[in-house]
Amino acid sequence: MTATTQVKQFFSRQGALAACLTGYEPRPDQAKMAEAIAALLAAPDQGIPGHPGYAKVLVVEAETGIGKSLAYLVPVAMSGKQTVISTATINLQDQLIEHEIPLLQRALGREIDALCVKGRQNYLCRYRFFQVRAAHTDMLIEDSDIDRLVTWADSSETGDRAELDWLAERSPLWPKISAHSYQCLGSECPDAAECFINRLRRRAARATLLVVNHHLYFSDLSVRLAGYGEVLPRHETVVFDEAHHLETVATTFFGASFSNYQVLDLVADIEQQAEPNCSAEQIDHLFGLTGGLRHRTDEFAAAFPAERGRGAAEALIQAPDWPRRMQPVLDGLHQLADELVELSRRHDGFDVLAGRTAQLAETLSFIGMTPDEEAPPTHVRWYERRERSVSLQATPITVADDLQTSLYASVANCIMTSATLCTGGSFDYIRERLGLGEVETLQLNSPFDYERRTILYVPEKSFPEPGVPGYNDQLHSRIETLLAMSRGRALVLFTSLRAMDEAAEYLEARLDYPLLVQGQASRSRLLARFRDDVESVLLAVASFWEGVDVVGESLSAVIIDKLPFEVPTDPVVQARLRAIAQAGGNGFMEFQVPRAVLSLRQGVGRLMRSTRDRGMIAVLDSRLYTKRYGSIFRKSMPPAPLVRELAQVASFFGSDTT
Repeated sequence: MTATTQVKQFFSRQGALAACLTGYEPRPDQAKMAEAIAALLAAPDQGIPGHPGYAKVLVVEAETGIGKSLAYLVPVAMSGKQTVISTATINLQDQLIEHEIPLLQRALGREIDALCVKGRQNYLCRYRFFQVRAAHTDMLIEDSDIDRLVTWADSSETGDRAELDWLAERSPLWPKISAHSYQCLGSECPDAAECFINRLRRRAARATLLVVNHHLYFSDLSVRLAGYGEVLPRHETVVFDEAHHLETVATTFFGASFSNYQVLDLVADIEQQAEPNCSAEQIDHLFGLTGGLRHRTDEFAAAFPAERGRGAAEALIQAPDWPRRMQPVLDGLHQLADELVELSRRHDGFDVLAGRTAQLAETLSFIGMTPDEEAPPTHVRWYERRERSVSLQATPITVADDLQTSLYASVANCIMTSATLCTGGSFDYIRERLGLGEVETLQLNSPFDYERRTILYVPEKSFPEPGVPGYNDQLHSRIETLLAMSRGRALVLFTSLRAMDEAAEYLEARLDYPLLVQGQASRSRLLARFRDDVESVLLAVASFWEGVDVVGESLSAVIIDKLPFEVPTDPVVQARLRAIAQAGGNGFMEFQVPRAVLSLRQGVGRLMRSTRDRGMIAVLDSRLYTKRYGSIFRKSMPPAPLVRELAQVASFFGSDTT
């Protein structure tokens, strides 16, 4: 029996899944997705391992209701190939580990060796913990906390911070004792035999299915390419769920970052390592170097604009006085690295610190180099000032080439899936941004009955466009009107914190329903209150545009203030727009519009989470009909009947029998 036939039979009305679920109804598109993945996995390898083009790639847009988690879990489990499932959110990881994989095990009648692997910073480093324990009298750490940690460290099998429900989320202690890769002593560590990370590696090497997040996957990929410190074993297959996040995550790990915080963190680790190991004379000399570096870094950070936020760094780097600003920090790092190399000949642990110091110098030199006027830029340099830190970044303008030489060269099979990968019905944007070329694609529409159970409301033509005088007043009034018609029960999504706060201030005194606002409580607590209080209204931004899964009457309307275009002044966005323009393209249509379409589709997708859901999608932006690009957004929306008159909205909710 072929792999595709096995998968088809599994999802059939008489199959193994039906035997586990009462009232099971087959989903044809779920089986179609699973069969496509099974065919990919069964096909012969292509290309040469380690070279671009090695990976066979399948891109699947599976809208809400398809059941994509089982659609990829079934074929990868049946294939027997060691597989990594990478997600963007903890919620999806929990769903896979706690629900989907146990269901699959029952259906297959066998155990699946699955393991959720987190980033190294989530695990205890025994060596660093023992150092902190020895010096805690000078670190304002409670004896009771140390005692509880000792008891836990001696009994824990994993060293996972998640087991410490009593430790505050922002505890200053945990960063000092967690297992960051840049602080790892590797095989030279005296606690290597009992190391939680080494245990994790051994456990991961035996598992057939690993569940991780995108940040860990790309962090591990970049470390593996450098030849040290990887946590994930070599694997044949990777499945990226929530794959619409891949470009953003890859951008982080293919770029470079230098900050005064990194220097302060390094200096603190060096001084902590030196005090119990070095002579008084060595400490005096070393602390003179660390103190000097700290001072030089403070002066370097003070040279950046004082206003918080992001800004382009190219003008600063090309200024005549830039070498005078940067060179003292580089000199301080090189001097410190040389001293640490000398100390490593007599004391353990300093070679890792020497490597970190040299790496920081190399990073600063790379970011701060004067640009070659003849070569086209591959990175955009920018800075960000926060309350207590300044960072200098070099971000790749495109990650397509990096993905070709790393990801697509390292695995035989790569599946990318999400509810939102197409813009205007096409995969062209995601293929171009991720360097995919002519790979196999599959588009599966939601089985939910949008035509009979939903409406899409867009204001009348005379409604002011965003930015026009009077828009905010009209927006707030229209939201109030819609909420009265929907009887609360609405998630209202905004494109900025300022817009959310202004709407909250307007609605607070006028709304007859409980008003919940992002920031008033934790995300999980707000969503719990929103679910429980059926007529409540939740105002939110950013992360609430996706990952919110509220089934039933509590979420009967999704109201979006305007089309979610990114801030055009962001230096990375500007650099990517320039690169497209220099290549003869239209950055707005080829970059900004597709990204906004994907964001809008995520927000709109919060409404229908089950076949019994019913409600309104409202996008309060008349540009959907007044601008040429509006047709791309409209084509990307679910097939809900369009209404543009408030009387039609009132009629829809008047017939609401939910």
